[in-house]
Amino acid sequence: MKSAKLIKRYRVDAPASFRLHAIDCNDHGDLDKDEAQSMLADDVARLADLQELLYAEDKWALLIVLQGMDAAGKDSVIAHVMSGVNPQGCEVHSFKRPSPEELDHNFLWRSARCLPARGRIGIFNRSYYEEVLVVRVHAHLLRAQKIPESLVGKSIWQERFEDICAFERHLARNGVRVLKFFLHLSKEEQRRRFLDRLDEPAKRWKFSMDDVNERKRWADYQAAYEEMIRATSTDIAPWYVVPADHKWFTRLVVASVVIETLEGLDLHFPKVGAGVLEEMREVRKALEAEAPRRKK
Repeated sequence: MKSAKLIKRYRVDAPASFRLHAIDCNDHGDLDKDEAQSMLADDVARLADLQELLYAEDKWALLIVLQGMDAAGKDSVIAHVMSGVNPQGCEVHSFKRPSPEELDHNFLWRSARCLPARGRIGIFNRSYYEEVLVVRVHAHLLRAQKIPESLVGKSIWQERFEDICAFERHLARNGVRVLKFFLHLSKEEQRRRFLDRLDEPAKRWKFSMDDVNERKRWADYQAAYEEMIRATSTDIAPWYVVPADHKWFTRLVVASVVIETLEGLDLHFPKVGAGVLEEMREVRKALEAEAPRRKK
């Protein structure tokens, strides 16, 4: 399956009829691991070239949003897909429990502060979408946000969906392309990955009892994710629901989408004006004149 088919297969273009179970978590696009890794190596090299163009042109920015259940592979995607990107042109932000300062602001505030500048790639490892996921599943988190009671009604989640769509529309109108990936992990694969964290000393630091507690609310999260995707997948900021039971395949799909998006921006290195070219010619003459003379 070619990259273009991968992208089309997992992009949510008809959100009203979308169902999470329609995407098989175990799908690997009829590819084997070796073939996918070879394709990814080519994509990593291509992405490095495109990121240099993005940085040099300094007009567009790219925001990559990664969402998924615990152990879905968000860190792995960042480490492998972005392995060839110049660190100066890429920023990663992981959003954990909000601070007291963040709780004193609107729910988009802390994310807005971390948006990528023009010419750069920004990656949100979790994001403002947590405000319609974990906050929805755990009612006490909404109460902690100090919102006036008169503003917290039955329609609050729909209102937040509308706010998020408006926020992303604003970003698009200002040159920020938004790519959103839900890493669709099966409950059984999560169980296996949790066991790996317990068994392997190098992975134990990742283990948290909070992860196990959240697993007990699996059905609630799946319902919240499905409604979120249906409400916020738009033409300007679509969701990609990517099978995540095979990390090597997840990485390939994400890389393919990022590359297609950057290529669609028609990026170019800035052109140098005639005056600057003349200055360069003069500098060249001066530098060449400094060359040491060969002894006869």
